[in-house]
Amino acid sequence: MTDLPTNDVSYRNDFSLRCIVVDDEPLAGKLIASYIDRTPFLEKKAVFTSSTEVQAFLAGNEVDLIFLDIHMPRMSGMELARLVPSSTKIVFVTAYADYALEGFEVNALDYLLKPVSYEEFMRAANRAYDEAAERRKAQMFRRVETNAPEYLIVKSEYRLMRIPVEEIEFVEGLKDYVKIYVKDNRAPILTLMSMKAVEQMLPDSRFMRVHRSFIVNMASVRTIERNRIVLGDQYVPVSDSYRKQFFEAIGLGGF
Repeated sequence: MTDLPTNDVSYRNDFSLRCIVVDDEPLAGKLIASYIDRTPFLEKKAVFTSSTEVQAFLAGNEVDLIFLDIHMPRMSGMELARLVPSSTKIVFVTAYADYALEGFEVNALDYLLKPVSYEEFMRAANRAYDEAAERRKAQMFRRVETNAPEYLIVKSEYRLMRIPVEEIEFVEGLKDYVKIYVKDNRAPILTLMSMKAVEQMLPDSRFMRVHRSFIVNMASVRTIERNRIVLGDQYVPVSDSYRKQFFEAIGLGGF
């Protein structure tokens, strides 16, 4: 994956990460806090100069990300990191490079060595956002999949057929009928149904409309040539109106 420019945050507008800063050096803490204020997808909740102050705050507030100094009196940042919820991610900020290995042993997201530039800060912030976005996507996928049907029940030639959703490769619309192409079936299943009805029945986490007359199972997409998807000896066209959405879904937004 190619790293995105650290000064380009325009694409990160779906949600923000709630952050706190913990550093016993006031100037160092203020610098990181100023970086948070400059970053649209980060939300500064508080700045602390002692680890012991943080525990009470975390008990009553949800925090996504902590920028945490390691070398502090009374309770070190390493000790605090072992007490925070696993859902709260840690970026260590310290002047001591020899703490790096120990930092990763407590599952730190990143490790920044003082003095920290904004570019270095943004690399860690981008990483935190990307990881949070992946977690949110996985949670949404699980919620959608929990309610998604495992089978479609369709009528074809006076028979009711039970088609496993995961075996559907693509659907082709033909006026008042649709053809459902199923893995390992030599012939498609023809049923009296509209494309809109089929689209509503299929889980949108796995299926996508790529043409006015075609819906494709994204898990079946392996080869694309000349604006069409190759599925064995079948070709599914990708129309201009669906092209951008489709290529973004497969990670080729600039294709």
